[in-house]
Amino acid sequence: MDPSPTASRPPSGAVRVLVLLGIVLSAFNLRTAVTSLTPLLDLLGATFGFGSTTAGVLGMLPTAAFAVFGVGTPMLARRIGIERTALLAMLVAAAGLALRALADGVGVLMAGSIVALAGMGIGNVVLPPLVKRYFPARVGAVSTLYITVLQLGTMLPALAAVPLAEAAGWRFALGVWTFAAVAAALPWIGLLLLARRGNSGVRVDGPSTALPGVPMPRAGQAWRSPVAWGMALMFGTTSLITYSMFTWLPTLLTEAGASAAFGGTMLAVFSAFGLIGALGMPSIAVRMRNPFVVVALCAACHVVAFTGLLLAPLAAPALWVMLVGLGTGTFPLSLTLINLRSRTPSGSATLSGFMQGVGYAFSCAGPLLFGVLHGATGGWQWPFAMLYGMVIVLLVGGWMACQPRALEDGWHAQTR
Repeated sequence: MDPSPTASRPPSGAVRVLVLLGIVLSAFNLRTAVTSLTPLLDLLGATFGFGSTTAGVLGMLPTAAFAVFGVGTPMLARRIGIERTALLAMLVAAAGLALRALADGVGVLMAGSIVALAGMGIGNVVLPPLVKRYFPARVGAVSTLYITVLQLGTMLPALAAVPLAEAAGWRFALGVWTFAAVAAALPWIGLLLLARRGNSGVRVDGPSTALPGVPMPRAGQAWRSPVAWGMALMFGTTSLITYSMFTWLPTLLTEAGASAAFGGTMLAVFSAFGLIGALGMPSIAVRMRNPFVVVALCAACHVVAFTGLLLAPLAAPALWVMLVGLGTGTFPLSLTLINLRSRTPSGSATLSGFMQGVGYAFSCAGPLLFGVLHGATGGWQWPFAMLYGMVIVLLVGGWMACQPRALEDGWHAQTR
């Protein structure tokens, strides 16, 4: 079962501080395995002797791992408690990051990536319901904080990857992020120790709470919800575009004549403009009954950016990258809507798992297909044609997700 604060009294101040610290540090670690790797793909390809297809597989691993572990995380959280699940996520991520830095071939590099991404996939799902449970009156503010830190954790590894590799080698550039994951585990350990003392106003093994009259989730119900499907499509297309850019933006720019360091810098700029969305999107979403206009503006940014990257990538690369970064504002919007389109922590966990599991499954072929199309045609026209098509899917999913209704409303109708 999900953990919950005790019914007799709310969590203590120390508990809230530990949970907030755990959420923030965990959020920083949710993308470090992704953006610390992609700027080094050319170097690693030369070291281990792989080409564009293997690079595409490495680019596909994040979304595939996030899909698999996103689907199973709500069940895991109900079984061992959501706080223990958060701790497990960071420990697994740390183990995978360390293993990847010790790689002596492509197989170990992939294995370490899969383990690290498994931990991060679990972390993706548990953070929104933790916000819902411990900060129900501060969903917008806490969501802004943790999504902002998540974007920082996306941007900094991309910016540092090439300089760290040049200064200390690629193993250090990949392995240094292990320490951040270990640090993120410490608040959850502290929280579990407080809970064991029994006087902190929280227990981590009790039944999950629900609002009176709102049924608890049953397996498969999310599949019948248009809210869940809309959010999965919006989130999935955003992820497909994002991870295609993470994987192929540096290569696209270097093939156009830029340096590898410039490609890494542009990847950091891409992440930085995602940070702008993280700072503003949660507060916008909580104030709008139907934020579909935001989805439409993000889609427009994508169309302009893709056209620029396709036709004149080095004419104004910073502008194109800034626009595609702004277009990914549907990512923080999706994460915020998890708690705005659910009424309970259980509903939030179910919606989070479905949205991220199905969404990442939908998007996982994006980086690989992008690379295959590029390799088959020798150009970028067909890869970007795929991304233009995804913008249409983004708009359809956004229309469904932004309608003012909750996941539990559908549960209630199904049980009558």
